[in-house]
Amino acid sequence: MSIQVRNLSHIYSPGMPEEHQALDNINFDIYDEEIVGIIGHTGSGKSTLLQHLNGLLKATDGSIVIGDVDITKPGVSMRDIRRRVGLVFQYPEYQLFEETVAKDVAFGPKNLGLSAAEVEERVEEAIQLVGLDYNMIKDRSPFELSGGQKRRVAIAGVIAMKPQVLILDEPTAGLDPGAHQDILTMIRQVHQSQGGIIIFVSHNMADVAELSHKVMVMSQGKMVMMGTPEEIFSQGHRLAELGLGVPPVTQLMHSLRARGADVSEHILSLKEAETEIYNYLQRKK
Repeated sequence: MSIQVRNLSHIYSPGMPEEHQALDNINFDIYDEEIVGIIGHTGSGKSTLLQHLNGLLKATDGSIVIGDVDITKPGVSMRDIRRRVGLVFQYPEYQLFEETVAKDVAFGPKNLGLSAAEVEERVEEAIQLVGLDYNMIKDRSPFELSGGQKRRVAIAGVIAMKPQVLILDEPTAGLDPGAHQDILTMIRQVHQSQGGIIIFVSHNMADVAELSHKVMVMSQGKMVMMGTPEEIFSQGHRLAELGLGVPPVTQLMHSLRARGADVSEHILSLKEAETEIYNYLQRKK
């Protein structure tokens, strides 16, 4: 399973006074088992790109091949695309509508034409997978839950459809620190359990550095940088030119080096920073 995007462009309102090129000749490959983080300032084209991968928007030019299917070709079944690619919008909890959690999570699998037994099995598996207790929560109203729990229930509804590609648009936006960390843990658990490809957009550089195998940077509708988190976040000056930053811990290491400490600038996590600073202090003795 892979995703190949070639020369992808999208123009909103072509031929109209408000015409706007949202995507401009985008090219990239994503491979099975990868977690990919996408970063960029507001209006850079991130959400537009995500909606192309799910078939919600049609390309003006270019192609998107998911597995062995070019989803940009005429006649391709949108239902088949959405079996393969699950898209979770920002603030998905606002789309909850059923009277119980179990019914809400079951909505997608039911529309796939599955048997009642298989739907129930998928619902239980998805709810457990997002870190909630199925027996305790299945009959509760989703509107009685906390913000973080609602977010996880909404994501469970997409996971229950067992997509080969899971796309998350700002999955931690607006959550308190505890719920934020719960969502990060959930993403790891889903990836470990189901494999496939996970693509997520975030403005939180620490999350991107922590979760991603590959980072893509967008600006003004173009893909301007692509690489591992280490490769991307080592280019702090370039990111600053794009109105972006590096993870806070990386910025800390830059500050320590600027003050004369012999520590690496290529640190992306608190655990790495702890080890690096400890080793530096040991050398200073």
